Amino acid sequence: MPSILWFRRDLRLGDHPALAAAAGDGEVLACFVLDPRLEAASGRRRLQFLGDSLRQLNDDLGGRLLVTRGRPEAQLPGIAREISASSVHVSEDFAPYGRRRDERVRAALREVPLVATGSPYLVSPGRVTKDDGSPYQVFTPFLRRWREAGWRAPAQTGAGSARWIDPAKLSIERAEIPDPGVALDVAPGERAALRQWKSFQRNGLASYAADRDRPDVAGTSRMSAHLKFGTIHPRTMVAGLDLGGDGVRAYLRELAFRDFYADVLHHRPDSAWRNWNGGFDAIETDTGGEAEVRFEAWKDGRTGFPFVDAGMRQLRETGFLPNRVRMIVASFLVKDLHLPWQWGAAWFLDQLVDGDMANNQHNWQWCAGSGTDAAPYFRVFNPTTQAEKFDPTGDYVRRWVPELRSVDDPHLRRGKRPPGYPGPIVDHAAERAEALRRYSSI
Repeated sequence: MPSILWFRRDLRLGDHPALAAAAGDGEVLACFVLDPRLEAASGRRRLQFLGDSLRQLNDDLGGRLLVTRGRPEAQLPGIAREISASSVHVSEDFAPYGRRRDERVRAALREVPLVATGSPYLVSPGRVTKDDGSPYQVFTPFLRRWREAGWRAPAQTGAGSARWIDPAKLSIERAEIPDPGVALDVAPGERAALRQWKSFQRNGLASYAADRDRPDVAGTSRMSAHLKFGTIHPRTMVAGLDLGGDGVRAYLRELAFRDFYADVLHHRPDSAWRNWNGGFDAIETDTGGEAEVRFEAWKDGRTGFPFVDAGMRQLRETGFLPNRVRMIVASFLVKDLHLPWQWGAAWFLDQLVDGDMANNQHNWQWCAGSGTDAAPYFRVFNPTTQAEKFDPTGDYVRRWVPELRSVDDPHLRRGKRPPGYPGPIVDHAAERAEALRRYSSI
């Protein structure tokens, strides 16, 4: 009997366990439902990456991808009835919204089962636990158990794995694939993901441990958006890697962090917007009119701190930031400007192509000190010394802050500022002391 393969965060045909499961039931209808609630919550760059990836997926399927718009719990039962589907297959979603949505879909489908096979992670949330079955709250012991748990080899799937149903023969109304007209600096889709990963393996993986913190060099993999949308599975990426090199070990650790934060959010869905460590609910933050002015300066890259401004301008222009820069600009917002981490997290989700709820929210809480494995509250990044260490020649600042391109000292250590570039909106030393006072009070 026919079945439905409902694509979500798995926009590929290779290494797709849910595709293999659906193909075992007979003919398969490939389907993507544009959920208006998720569209409204996505920044324009994420919608562009989604739309471009869907167009490639449709091409890879020979035009046989059904894209429809509406609430999945309303759309899928009708599609299932029209083709007399025996099942609806998905990759399991562990995020809070995804779990609630899937429960609504499961109830609406009634006798048609919603079958979850596989997930977007190397090790799915809930699999790595302590001996007593409770979840880990600290990354290092999680990492040890995560390595022990291991993962399967990539699933051998592709366009030829199923007999695809042509949606043109159905009466279901098809929706336009999103195309906000935004330029992206990372190519979307499965083929682009595979090309990018191969290129990084050849040219960047060996030096990743040393270069990942250097925004002035191309030291990161740029795979984060592909992992977000599932245009590649992390199993595909790690298959066949020599795990002995420093670069590979460092990269694998980052994939483990991705799984860890997904696990944290799975067990504590409230931590998406609330402090994971409730003791930090009492921290004093600024939220008045002056706070809003400083927040806008931070978003626009007009703080007067070159490294912070370079990062925020890169984010606004490209929708991407290297991880080291994310930490520095986040620390500045929380500990120099004393603003709620939720403000910064929401702005990142609006701007980032790779905006992922688990990673984004819990990395922000790491910087704020309120999450698992949080940075000690007394650690306050100095944006100038961080710039000297990780952008020693000033090339990164010069690239993103044109006012400083012609100066000899782009980090402005000697205090000479060219016309048109703002002065610092705060005194770092004074605000560091104020941050320590506020943290010490709780």
